[in-house]
Amino acid sequence: MKTGLKTVIAAAVAATLGTSAMAQDSITVVSWGGAYTKSQVEAYHKPFTAKTGINVVSEDYNGGIAEVKAQVEADNVTWDLIDVELSDAVRGCDEGIFEPIDASILPPAPDGTPAEEDFLPGTIVECAVATIVWSTIYAYDSTKLDNKPTTLADFFDLEGFPGKRGLRKTPKANLEMALIADGVAPGDVYAMLETPEGIERAFAKLDTIKNDVVWWEAGAQPPQLLADGEVVMTTAYNGRIFNAVAAESKPFEIVWDGQIWDIDLWAIPKGAPNKDAALEFLKFSTDTQRLADQAKWIAYGPARQSSAPLVGKYEDGKIDMGPQMPTAPENLKTALQNNFEFWADNQDQLNERFNAWLAQ
Repeated sequence: MKTGLKTVIAAAVAATLGTSAMAQDSITVVSWGGAYTKSQVEAYHKPFTAKTGINVVSEDYNGGIAEVKAQVEADNVTWDLIDVELSDAVRGCDEGIFEPIDASILPPAPDGTPAEEDFLPGTIVECAVATIVWSTIYAYDSTKLDNKPTTLADFFDLEGFPGKRGLRKTPKANLEMALIADGVAPGDVYAMLETPEGIERAFAKLDTIKNDVVWWEAGAQPPQLLADGEVVMTTAYNGRIFNAVAAESKPFEIVWDGQIWDIDLWAIPKGAPNKDAALEFLKFSTDTQRLADQAKWIAYGPARQSSAPLVGKYEDGKIDMGPQMPTAPENLKTALQNNFEFWADNQDQLNERFNAWLAQ
């Protein structure tokens, strides 16, 4: 009897100590910085810390899997959770640098619908769980242009719309947009890119503006390029332009024609030092309410169907967020979904081609 009681007491003490240790833990969450990370901090990090006592340390990166791959291969992983694009989530899983995630641990919708039925199709994969739908669009400063561009072709029209252009320093989205601007229907873009002729056609279109391009890498740069007058138009993440308009009153306009939409997901690097706490954060931040809460801060659509009815106004209470989303019906008319399989298979080859083209 006494031995049993001692065992129970010991177990209770151990559990208490374990809970205390967990409360003192911190996790390192890696994302894209700027307005996007701010939306995650407000919707995820702060309430998670308030609930669990686990501190969330934010770090920024510019995408890709090179950094996390280097950490895993060096057996020196310092990141616990990383926000990745779908093609990188799939590729990183295939290469064994991300941990598999059991979808059954994800919280159900408020009405009890299992997470796997509530998330949008294709947004839960073997090693990652989606949070948002976002897109690459282009935007312009309405005070700098007499004519208002309305199509992707206008972005490439230096005569009709003179001035510098901003482009992300990567082939992804640029090749697709170049083909759409050159007259390829969005639904035919990836079939075209599967051919050498299609690749040549995309680069030939990019050649027409190459000498007038200012290249950007971090998501915070395009709004700044517009604000500083360094470019008259730039591709950008739609949420960054929305933030510049809503939070900073910038006179920017988004052109949705030919938007390339994608999803971002949470992935856990293989060997993450705080895997258990990272999983708790992942579960917390992908529940229905948290994904809806993020949409108060930035114009990215939540990945769960049950979150959509909870999306209301911007955090200032003035702007309806629904029409600002990439998934708004009006914005989807000529949209193209990023083909993650194409990029997972061709990223390295096209990066080499793109870098060689830049150096020409």
